[in-house]
Amino acid sequence: MGHRLSKIATRTGDQGTTGLGDGSRVRKSSARIQVMGEVDELNSWLGLLLAEDLPQQLRETLTNIQHSLFDLGAELCMPGTAKIGVDYIRSLEHTLEELNKALPPLREFILPGGPLSAAVCHLARSVCRRAERSLVVLAEAETVNPSALAYLNRLSDLLFVIARTLVTQTDQSEPQWDPHRLAPIEK
Repeated sequence: MGHRLSKIATRTGDQGTTGLGDGSRVRKSSARIQVMGEVDELNSWLGLLLAEDLPQQLRETLTNIQHSLFDLGAELCMPGTAKIGVDYIRSLEHTLEELNKALPPLREFILPGGPLSAAVCHLARSVCRRAERSLVVLAEAETVNPSALAYLNRLSDLLFVIARTLVTQTDQSEPQWDPHRLAPIEK
């Protein structure tokens, strides 16, 4: 494989447009670029999570997800291309089911938090939800691969389960929402 990028600062985006993989140029404010940026941000949060001390199985799962997110980014960069297929979704579902088996049943809503790795995973989950919403906006205007929508939906579920898994692997308990807790009154 040759060099993909020989020049980083091209100056071609200085007027608010960017190039897609098919050679077309779009506004940086377009729905397509919005979701591409959010998928990139999600991948970066996963990179931060991978900087933590994680069990090898979770490390491999998250690394595979990062590669899949690059596939999704490539798909979004080339309108009309479909790289994400049902096998990507099935892989997430399989991992989700396996991890969820070892977790205690949910009795209350979980607050984002716990050890740093779980908190970062919750951030990644919320960015994934945002990327999913942005992909829905794009799908309202253009044709998108339905498997990509399902992938992001399932991925956010898996990230929630991974965050729970990371908490249970410590001696901390999952932070739970207390619907009866009153906020302190400021004087």
